[in-house]
Amino acid sequence: MAKVIAMYKKPADVAAFEKRYFEGHAPLAKKIPGLRRYEVSSGPVNTPAGPSPYHLVAVLSFDSMAALQQGLGSPEGQATAADAMSFAAGIIDLLIMDTKEV
Repeated sequence: MAKVIAMYKKPADVAAFEKRYFEGHAPLAKKIPGLRRYEVSSGPVNTPAGPSPYHLVAVLSFDSMAALQQGLGSPEGQATAADAMSFAAGIIDLLIMDTKEV
């Protein structure tokens, strides 16, 4: 599998961020071709040492890196990326990786 991990730092206005994320951004992301699973954190995002700087973490899973790249390159993927930058620029960190079960 291949994954996109989107980590959103704590926003200035949590209520506005969550409304925008769950009512606008998430429905767009769910339309990305090849998306197999879409998970978001529930509750605080912590580290073993305590609180983290992140408010929300999303994990998007695809069958392969090729499927991920195709999905992100699609019109739906491009619209999702543009939308993220419209409300989360400066507070989003992205990781993209292939994974394997061990």
